[in-house]
Amino acid sequence: TEMTIERFMVEGQLTPVSHYCHSVRAGNLVWVSGVVGMLADGTIPEDTTAQFDIAMDAMDACLRAAGGLPEHVVKVQVFMTDISERAAINPRRIAYFGEHLPASTLVEVSALVDPRMKVEIECQAVLPD
Repeated sequence: TEMTIERFMVEGQLTPVSHYCHSVRAGNLVWVSGVVGMLADGTIPEDTTAQFDIAMDAMDACLRAAGGLPEHVVKVQVFMTDISERAAINPRRIAYFGEHLPASTLVEVSALVDPRMKVEIECQAVLPD
């Protein structure tokens, strides 16, 4: 049998700045594209924690559009322009994932697509059969 690949453009989310979709589902696997701390109206709060909250909300919306839930996330990647602010984002991570700890990578990057952006997140999930 041929696997169906579904691509999702999620209403209420930022329009992709390039040639991609918000999330992709293939069988029971889901990939969420990198999301940032910009609101749909184009505003970006200066505070890293506020940006992270927006990005986490966007990641959750894109994950759910593909049928996933927080407990299905197996890997999360976080990119920050200032890794010294890592501790500030941890409370939201703990609140979101709870006991369902994902594998994780967090790296500092020199820049994101907009110079005002301080954080970007992407994730992969495995849905139950």
